[in-house]
Amino acid sequence: MFVTRLRGFGDRQTFTPFLDGRYTPRYENTLARVFAGDRWRPPIDEVRLRAALEDFKRDGISIDDLMSQLRDMPYEDLDFAKVDHHRAIRKGFPEVVFGQGKTPQQIASISAALLESSDTLLVTRASPAAFDAVKAGPGSDAHYDELARTIVVDRRTDHVPTPGVAVLCAGTADLPVANEAAVTAELMGCGVERINDVGVAGLHRLLGYLPILRKSTALVVVAGMEGALPSVVGGLVNTPIVAVPTSVGYGASFDGLAALLAMLNSCAPGVGVVNIDNGFGAGYLAATINMGASHD
Repeated sequence: MFVTRLRGFGDRQTFTPFLDGRYTPRYENTLARVFAGDRWRPPIDEVRLRAALEDFKRDGISIDDLMSQLRDMPYEDLDFAKVDHHRAIRKGFPEVVFGQGKTPQQIASISAALLESSDTLLVTRASPAAFDAVKAGPGSDAHYDELARTIVVDRRTDHVPTPGVAVLCAGTADLPVANEAAVTAELMGCGVERINDVGVAGLHRLLGYLPILRKSTALVVVAGMEGALPSVVGGLVNTPIVAVPTSVGYGASFDGLAALLAMLNSCAPGVGVVNIDNGFGAGYLAATINMGASHD
């Protein structure tokens, strides 16, 4: 018969999935971990978790049924944050830390918890002080992109990027947002083409990149000022476009509101819009489109 024992992180209470498919946890607000013999195996992602659970496979329940039950396992409570360790199973990518408003110590603690169960870490809107805290603690191998303000840890050893994402920005001042989008898409598994300073004030600069744009699966187009670049690109390609308005511009740009409204009112079909300066959201969506297309 098939019996699997899982132990909670923190209070170490246990629970048992029954053989008839019912799932009755005996813990609250704890991170469940697979317990195999004398070894703790933190559930890193669906691929690794499936491999670990193969050790427990018997006649009573299938791996797919057990995976379905494990998708709703709980989080790790750090008091000031509740770390969602199983987001990678539900969403295909681990929880991302939004660094703005958090102390360096809080970011380091959350990062330490995430890296116990993941080979990757992404912190956005991170300060140099936050990077120092992560580097000194759980992420000695972390990298900081000063322009994008991102902290990245990537411990994957067999990763092969899936090409198909291009990130364009209208001007050099838009690079922080564009870089955030590119870093996000790259960590999510995509090969990313970066095309900088191709705004509508010099449209001829864009035209030479049309072959790259037309072969891409998803485009992130970043622009401030009047926000016209996504509409222009949308009229040239049949690729899905994720438009990102930035807060770059003079007074009447209203910190990106003018660009946001222009993109929302785009005449070109196939243009979706994220929030002002939301490079992360754009990169995430573009990567989701690209990775989904690669699995078709």
